[in-house]
Amino acid sequence: MPKFYCYILLFSVLFSLDTYCQKKTLFAKSTTETIIIDGKANEQAWITNANIANDFIMFEPDNGKPINENKKTEVKVLYDNEAIYISAILYDNEPDKIQKEITNRDVFGVSDHFSVSINGFNDGQQDFRFFVSAANVQMDCLATEASEDFSWDAIWESKATITSFGWAVEMKIPYAALRFTNAPKQTWGLNFMREIKRDVQKYTWNHVNTKIGAVITQAGKLEGIENIKPPVRLFFIPYISAYYQEDDYTADRTLKGGLDIKYGINDSFTLDAILIPDFGQTKFDNAILNLEPFEQRLDENRPFFTEGTNLFNIGNIFYSRRIGGAPSSYPNVAADEEVTNYASSVDLINAVKVSGRTEKGLGIGFLNAITEKTYATIENTVTEERRKEVIEPLTNYNVLVLDQRFNQNSSVSFVNTNTTRNGSFRDANVSALLFDLSTKANSYNLYGDFKYSAINTTEDYDGFKSSINFAKTSGKYRYSFSGRYTSKSYDNNDLGINFYTNFYNLYSNLSYRIVNPTKNFNTFKFQNEFSVLYDNTTGKLQEGYYKPTIKATSKRNHYYEFGLDIKPFEAYDFYEPRVDGRYLQLPRSIGEYLGVEFNRNNAFTFDFTQSITKYDQEGRINYGIAIGPKYRVNDKFSIYLVADYLHKTNDLGWVGFENSNIIIGKRNREILQNDLTGKYAINNKMTLNLTARYYWSYSDNKAFFTLQDNGELSQNSTYILNRNRNFNSWNLDFSYSWWFAPGSELSILYRNYAQEGSSNVEKRLNTNLKNVFESNMTNILSVSVRYFIDYNVIKHKF
Repeated sequence: MPKFYCYILLFSVLFSLDTYCQKKTLFAKSTTETIIIDGKANEQAWITNANIANDFIMFEPDNGKPINENKKTEVKVLYDNEAIYISAILYDNEPDKIQKEITNRDVFGVSDHFSVSINGFNDGQQDFRFFVSAANVQMDCLATEASEDFSWDAIWESKATITSFGWAVEMKIPYAALRFTNAPKQTWGLNFMREIKRDVQKYTWNHVNTKIGAVITQAGKLEGIENIKPPVRLFFIPYISAYYQEDDYTADRTLKGGLDIKYGINDSFTLDAILIPDFGQTKFDNAILNLEPFEQRLDENRPFFTEGTNLFNIGNIFYSRRIGGAPSSYPNVAADEEVTNYASSVDLINAVKVSGRTEKGLGIGFLNAITEKTYATIENTVTEERRKEVIEPLTNYNVLVLDQRFNQNSSVSFVNTNTTRNGSFRDANVSALLFDLSTKANSYNLYGDFKYSAINTTEDYDGFKSSINFAKTSGKYRYSFSGRYTSKSYDNNDLGINFYTNFYNLYSNLSYRIVNPTKNFNTFKFQNEFSVLYDNTTGKLQEGYYKPTIKATSKRNHYYEFGLDIKPFEAYDFYEPRVDGRYLQLPRSIGEYLGVEFNRNNAFTFDFTQSITKYDQEGRINYGIAIGPKYRVNDKFSIYLVADYLHKTNDLGWVGFENSNIIIGKRNREILQNDLTGKYAINNKMTLNLTARYYWSYSDNKAFFTLQDNGELSQNSTYILNRNRNFNSWNLDFSYSWWFAPGSELSILYRNYAQEGSSNVEKRLNTNLKNVFESNMTNILSVSVRYFIDYNVIKHKF
């Protein structure tokens, strides 16, 4: 083990020898004048005092090309003890062609944009990014090289105005929305970006070289901010919500109230707490007919668990849907008993998180949540007596993250998740140690991890998972090589999600891309992936594939993607049989897909994807098609439909058990999903939104087989149980949203949903639609008001 750390240290020293890219410097000027955010920038401080950032350089598609004089951009920065102020003049010789679609907050749409990226520690690790569209819509995110977290929302002011010479932006970003050191003289990482939508061009103030695989490290610098005294960062967001719900059998009225608190512990760390949470207006889950051996992975839509959680996602061992998810146990019932009430989820009592980063680059995150004791009701079918049994005790979940960053774009991290259930229920603890070492120019990257799980249950067990990866991350030709190993008993599923265990895997990726446009393409990338994955116990191949892919954007901004999925070897599925140590033999196969996205700037645009997979097994084939027309009627109104269809002929899958035998069914499957979204923007603060989803899927078994010990199948003519499935799901959300004050929102939601399932396959779409709409439909009308209160405003009033 000591040699391992010596190698990491050696790589970190070698990787630090690269030089930085050239950085521009802008000096901010202080002001005592009151700056009105009206998009005019006519205060004297702007006119006589502020320095100008200009000479923007194209980021994409023609990287490195200076901006045309008729599109020149001039940016100024001022500051006082409360905030920094930004003024941008964006010249355009055709101002009537400036795109300005009005969207919801954090939705870009078809619009020109201006943004500022600020790194208060100037460490090349994380940006706070603030965008304003030409329609005066705000977007903001926390950005690392790996992701942009737009669920993070800050409170700041902006105003965009269309002018005779182009358009202009003014921004006021309070220090409460940023993180920086407490040094008397500040040096921040800084970059500005301008997007000209109709030309499909982006420009940055400090040149970002796309031959280098990092953006944040190529920012310029902001200097001149001195001796500021930021205010206390303490915010209260009380809410009140009212719900009316009815179905065919019951009706219910609910009134809820609660409070969110955000407190800046110091300049670097923030505490977030929710007291009496309410997630009633979060987006619905996409229910499916799940015939796979694994649970369905659900998206996280609850704001507390999505906003500013990039620290907690390090290591990928935290799956927040476990908190308040399904109970961890099912009641024991006698032969004459049945479960009459089983909760689909557990209620969250409260949750708190602390996160931030010190000026020396140490990121610390701590999250804790408590869920309540939950019961199931069991009824005796003979005596009709009822009893209750605990299916989830009072449970505490916590996550701890320590992430030390250095050399601008390298890090070593430690992550721990812990689940403690009251009483004799199962407990779990999972830890991960990770390293990520990059050259300063991001030419090469070495990264890996070691994860360890310990489960305390009736029979304690532990396991581990590890990986090592090396990649060339710059230039036209890039590559990566990876190795992974996971033990059979590795288990992080109490506060994470993991499907595959007991394997080792070798993977490589070789790619070529253009870094500047050619005669025919704005972008072009050819990628080759190779992977083999073996079972640890038997040495059998679980998966082996070669995937060549071409991705390209034409000069007219149409996007094309074509790929093959070639599996030239027979393999073995150790999960489909649902019995430890058993496996199902998989045939060789070859698949292809083609996807096209026509220019998204057009008022009418269209997406299209088709796929075919042919198996080396008689009559077995999958084919699918998806189409997605989108029509933007005007800058306020747009509608988008996606229809996705998949057909599987002679598919094979587990259907049940017969005594000690594993039964595999040969079946035909169809899956149809339609998603409709519509948006009407009354103005940039007020929108109407429609989301509707219809899903239908069936599984029609044609024959049954008994799985043999060698993974092959033998005909079974005695198994006669009906294992067919037909499933319909309908969801509709129609909402009104009004941001009536900074950070404050009134929302009205009408929700309508139903599910219908049967063992009788119905292949007529109109009958399926009729069945789901005639099933027990639930209707919910809810009104919620959230109001943002700044402690400093209250203090000044009293």
